[in-house]
Amino acid sequence: MQQNADVVVIGGGIAGLMTAMYMAEDGAEVRLLEAGELGAQASGANAGSIHLQIQYPEFVAYGESWGRAYAPCLRLLTESLTLWQGLSARVGEDLQVKLAGGLVVARTDAQMQAIAAKARIEAEAGVETVLLSQADLRAVAPYLAEDAIGAGFCAREGKANPLRATPAIAAAAERAGAVIQKHTRVTAIETGRDGYTVTTDKGQIRARRIVNAAGAAAGQIAEMLGLHLNIEGFPLQVTVTEPMAATIPHLVYSAAGKLSLKQVANGGLVIGGGWPAALRQDGGLVTDPRSLTGNMGMAAGVVPSVGGVRALRSWTAWVNGTPDWRPILGEAPGLPGFFLALFPWVGFSAGPMTARITADLVLGRPPALPLKGISVLAD
Repeated sequence: MQQNADVVVIGGGIAGLMTAMYMAEDGAEVRLLEAGELGAQASGANAGSIHLQIQYPEFVAYGESWGRAYAPCLRLLTESLTLWQGLSARVGEDLQVKLAGGLVVARTDAQMQAIAAKARIEAEAGVETVLLSQADLRAVAPYLAEDAIGAGFCAREGKANPLRATPAIAAAAERAGAVIQKHTRVTAIETGRDGYTVTTDKGQIRARRIVNAAGAAAGQIAEMLGLHLNIEGFPLQVTVTEPMAATIPHLVYSAAGKLSLKQVANGGLVIGGGWPAALRQDGGLVTDPRSLTGNMGMAAGVVPSVGGVRALRSWTAWVNGTPDWRPILGEAPGLPGFFLALFPWVGFSAGPMTARITADLVLGRPPALPLKGISVLAD
């Protein structure tokens, strides 16, 4: 039996769910399809960091020219953080959003120089990163190792609870009238005179418009219509420790290597930063002991008290990524009514504004934020 919808959203992560919520609130007939559980990949399995500044490892690896090309995306992240701050009230649940600032901690003069160069580019995009001396840093973050000589501090960064966010947003979308189908895998998409036919393992759906918010699987969905996207899935892992006394209010990065570290409401530390998970032979993911050792060693080197707590659990996530880190947002060229809602690498942070822009575009309104310089589709 064929079903009908005004809009089909593919992907049950934060971007897809919030796009469905916004559109349903505006009266659209929306059906969201998720191949597994909601938020089971990146949105519910990430470390919960809310990023704003340009990521330091990529800035050092790719250089200032890359940083300047990426900098317009900070406008979208800035607006997304504003939406995050009001999201708990909007969905009716405490998502534990706290923006106490992010620190990129340096151990060498060369690292501080790179942080300063990054800060100059961020300032041009309207994002303030304050350079802290060793004495200033000691006053702000006494929990850091003594070899920290300074840091860049971005006051609006922080954290949220991804385990709370995804189900709360899904419930809000359903209250607004969106229909959510879990464990429904899209197997084919065909174009027609007045829209698309989406074939799933549960049947077919006829829709005038489609939103591809499938994250790491977005490339596979797009290929069903002959559209090639330069986007891939990357397997990463995250670890949580046992609770400790409240010590760390900030989101902590290291200029010496991959690290994101934050202390959550129960006192546990959530530690990640882009360390790879391992692929099983069947295509599934499993944590990599080498990444666990390296990640925990990096964390303890930056925050010595980490060395005194036990790691309780590690888990994996598929994160979508593009080579240049820029998002793919908007209507696909040559495919009227087929929209892309993809913000790579920091999609949890960008999810609310990604969704707001996408909902506006699908419903025929000017986007909440102009996409020139942000989305590769707008150039």
